Amino acid sequence: MRGGEPLGRAGLALLLMAAGAGARPRPAAPGGQPRSSVVLVACDSLDGRLTFFPGNQTVDLPSVNFMKRYGTVFLNAYTNSPICCPSRAAMWSGLFTHLTESWNNFKGLDPDYITWMDLMEKHGYHTQKFGKLDYTSGHHSVSNRVEAWTRDVHFLLRQEGRPMVNLTGDRKRVRVMEADWRNTDKAVNWIKEEAVNLTQPFVLYLGLNLPHPYPSPYAGENFGSSTFLTSPYWLEKVNYEAIKIPKWSSLSEMHPVDYYSSYTKNCTGEFTEEEVRNIRAFYYAMCAETDAMLGEIISALGDTGLLRKAVVIFTADHGELAMEHRQFYKMSMYEGSSHVPLLVMGPGVKEQQEIPDVVSLVDIYPTMLDIARIPVPQNLSGYSLIPLLHKKTESEVSPRGPRPSWVLSEFHGCNVNSSVYMLRTGKWKYIAYSDGCSVLPQLFDLTADPDELTNVAIKFPLIVHSLDKILRSIVNYPKVSSSVQEYNKRQFISWKQSLGQNYSSVIANLRWHQDWLKEQKKYENAIDKWLGE
Repeated sequence: MRGGEPLGRAGLALLLMAAGAGARPRPAAPGGQPRSSVVLVACDSLDGRLTFFPGNQTVDLPSVNFMKRYGTVFLNAYTNSPICCPSRAAMWSGLFTHLTESWNNFKGLDPDYITWMDLMEKHGYHTQKFGKLDYTSGHHSVSNRVEAWTRDVHFLLRQEGRPMVNLTGDRKRVRVMEADWRNTDKAVNWIKEEAVNLTQPFVLYLGLNLPHPYPSPYAGENFGSSTFLTSPYWLEKVNYEAIKIPKWSSLSEMHPVDYYSSYTKNCTGEFTEEEVRNIRAFYYAMCAETDAMLGEIISALGDTGLLRKAVVIFTADHGELAMEHRQFYKMSMYEGSSHVPLLVMGPGVKEQQEIPDVVSLVDIYPTMLDIARIPVPQNLSGYSLIPLLHKKTESEVSPRGPRPSWVLSEFHGCNVNSSVYMLRTGKWKYIAYSDGCSVLPQLFDLTADPDELTNVAIKFPLIVHSLDKILRSIVNYPKVSSSVQEYNKRQFISWKQSLGQNYSSVIANLRWHQDWLKEQKKYENAIDKWLGE
């Protein structure tokens, strides 16, 4: 950082001019020009709506704005599963979640899975990773697994600490998330000391944990993350007057799956308007700190003259509800949770372009191969973004044909008591649950109802029928839901048997299952009944 502070908007603009990248780069002739290097910065939990109007009124994000000025922003980019590991498994494999079978935060890709980065390395790219990856199986806590496996049991247990805010340091405290800054520093040093001397193209990945909420030790030994933490330095970047206080349905009117999620996330209690505003403000401040790390990467590329030669991509694994729909965290198909940022700048990418087409994280895999001029496998769920970025006509698109007019997202993990499937196409968002019969679906008209407050599924039965037909043509979701239920039960039985002790006493100490101890026998009986079904 220069002078102890991240590069501001003016500094970024001067940087680009100095780097000679102010002029729009010409698209490379096929097979002619050298292959572009690629830099992918992927953060955690950043609401994609903050990258365009009106969401960007709430917080100053100069690096995002810089990428919009000299590149392209996707207005409708979605996660393929609104939770860390399954989402990243989709991004690194190019396959939908029901194909990777990454059902929860514990179950992702096999460690030796061939990712787009592996293929790029095989085809002559120098590859480098820093920071959070989290796409392979075996990570996250035992609690995270047990809570996902037992979601079909008929009980309600608070699985999260109550969301809260915490201010640290003073107006000079810039580096709040120190681990992310250390990884950013490593990436910056690598660009300046290694990348600048390479004779081959490179692909650099930086994974950030921000703006994911911080751990909450007050909630128990196996605490999760329900604390929104920042410093006065970043909080001053937030426009409090522009913060929208979300409308909530009454608890009795909530969709049953939403109620379960709100309860397990410890959000069914009373919250003052000030509490909600502060949670949202602190979250936006955490987004500002994330943006500054992105700025350091762009700055390093500019300083070394690599900004003209590299495609820069910024995205996130999922969003953050920040008290919308009476929830925090993700694990939901509402926009705050499922809508992700996606910005691209670099050679051949049009400046100040806004793309309304629906896209998703599985598109990263074929896009990377397209940039590297590597043949794209036909079995991928995603489609390259290059035709959209370059505004190619359908006749110029790959042999697979034009991309579909829909995106798919699905969720099978904790804090939700059903498998969930979301189809987004045009103005419609259709959400189906479980077997498609036992839980009522949701349908939202995002043009008329961008806050998704009114479920119009009953009002538009023909639309529901049509969208459900499309969804079933993509994935046999009742069958997948049944497979996940069988998996959950099988995994829980295996875990229970592996303990060699009273599993109930172990559960009582997992994350925030203090609730378990209040009526332990009742919950044990519920599990016995579930296992006997």
